[in-house]
Amino acid sequence: MNWWKWTLLAFVLLLGIAFGVLCKMMGGPRDVYGFLRFALPNMHRGNLKVGDPAPDAELYALGGQATFRIHDRLSSRPLVLIFGSYT
Repeated sequence: MNWWKWTLLAFVLLLGIAFGVLCKMMGGPRDVYGFLRFALPNMHRGNLKVGDPAPDAELYALGGQATFRIHDRLSSRPLVLIFGSYT
């Protein structure tokens, strides 16, 4: 029975280390939660090719409160989406 305790302790310790490394890499626990909650279940390979229209999606505006759909903003002018931070 004693080896179960050590195995459980080692597993919890490894999970804690992995969480700490992800927090350091991604910027904090909130970003890790978002990644685990939304990105992992939706990861798949798409079949878009160069020149295909962008799929419609609901995105947040720069202020973080308002949302908009990609197809609402498409017109004769190009729409540039930047995913990331350049600060």
